[in-house]
Amino acid sequence: MQLAAATFYEKMATASSIRASQFHFLKNMTQASNTPFSDPAQTWNARFAKEGYVFGTEPNAWLRRHAGVIKSGARILSVADGEGRNSVWLAKQGHQVDAFDISDVGVAKARKLADQSQVSVNFSVAGCDDFEWVPAHYDAIVAIFIQFADPDLRSRLFANMVQSLKPGGTLLLQGYTPKQLEFRTGGPGLLSHLYTPDLLREAFGEMDIQILEAYEADLNEGDGHHGRSAVIGLLAVRRPIAP
Repeated sequence: MQLAAATFYEKMATASSIRASQFHFLKNMTQASNTPFSDPAQTWNARFAKEGYVFGTEPNAWLRRHAGVIKSGARILSVADGEGRNSVWLAKQGHQVDAFDISDVGVAKARKLADQSQVSVNFSVAGCDDFEWVPAHYDAIVAIFIQFADPDLRSRLFANMVQSLKPGGTLLLQGYTPKQLEFRTGGPGLLSHLYTPDLLREAFGEMDIQILEAYEADLNEGDGHHGRSAVIGLLAVRRPIAP
């Protein structure tokens, strides 16, 4: 009986120790994950200050695959464009492109990439709330891995994106799903920042959602997005504005 009792208490102590370790691990992960977004401009300036291009210079694969739906010579906005890989590629396709990012370091590198590619992009340094959103202005809006946005910012950002599209305008968006927390090959590492099909259906319910696909893929976008990843892509069209 004494041996059995001792074994029982040892198991209880071990279980308690494991729970405590898990608690401290999750607490530390949460604190660490939240830190980068407390000063986003400083965070992204530090990342983009490194030599080379963090996410490479080639366009996102989801964008490349579906950009054919955008009409020729379209006016396009690239949201949180970073170092310019997507905006510059769109300009090379003959589109009129606006792009913004909160990082002045990133925008400087984007301008350099545009110069090297001999294309013109209208770049600006701005945060998502600071950018001058013009209603019904764009034929297409591109939002690729903008998951620095917490739920409140995301709600405002998504609403601005929809309102800035012309009726019939196209939204191309890609992000990570919660399963990405298992892969850890990119993204914010915060569950509240990730996308599910239901979240995107609700957010863009007033649009005509033509493609909504959650899938796994091997990304090769510089050092920032590299390896097996759990992603989701959306292609949606703004419906006509009711009279």
